[in-house]
Amino acid sequence: MNTTLIVFLCIALIVLFFISCYNRLVRFRNNRENAFADIDVQLKQRADLIPNLVSTVQGYATHERETFERVVNARNQTVAATSINDKIAADNALTSALSGLRITLEAYPDLKANQNFLQLQQEIADLENKLSAVRRYFNSATREYNNKVQTFPSNLIASMFGFKREVMYDLGAEQRVAMDSTPPEVKF
Repeated sequence: MNTTLIVFLCIALIVLFFISCYNRLVRFRNNRENAFADIDVQLKQRADLIPNLVSTVQGYATHERETFERVVNARNQTVAATSINDKIAADNALTSALSGLRITLEAYPDLKANQNFLQLQQEIADLENKLSAVRRYFNSATREYNNKVQTFPSNLIASMFGFKREVMYDLGAEQRVAMDSTPPEVKF
C-alpha cells in the first residue's frame, strides 16, 4: 500500500508540474499579447493623427508630394496590418516616413510657428514617447516569454504544446543602417 501511495504521489506531482509549467507559459504568452495590444492602441492613435498632420503641412509645402505620399502609404500599411510581425514592419516604415517628413519640415519656418502644427507636433511627440515605453514593455514581456519557452524544463512542455520563440520589437533593417551610418546631429 505504501508503494502504491508513493507512485500515486509521484504521478500527481508530475501532473501538477506539467500543469504549472503549461499555465506559466500561457500567462507569459498572454502578457506578451497584452503588451502588444498596448502598442496597437498607440499605433492606432498615431495613425489617426497622421492625416491631420499631413493636411496641415500640405498647405505649406504643396510641392513635397513624394514625402507626403510615403507618410500616407506607411500610415495605411500600419492600419491594414493584421499580425504582430506585419504591424512591427509597418510601424518601422511609418517611423522612417515620419523622419523624412521632419526633415522636410525644417525648410518651412512659418509652419513651425503655426499653432495647429505645434499642437499636432506635441501630440505626436507625446504618442512617440508612449510608443517607446510600451515597446520596451513589449520587449520585456517577449524576453520573459522566450526565456520560459527556451529554458529547461519548461521548454519540454513548450515544444509539446506548440509554444515557440517570438520576435522582439526592433528598429528594422532600414533604420538600423541609417542609425549606424549617420551620426546624431546637434544644432544650436
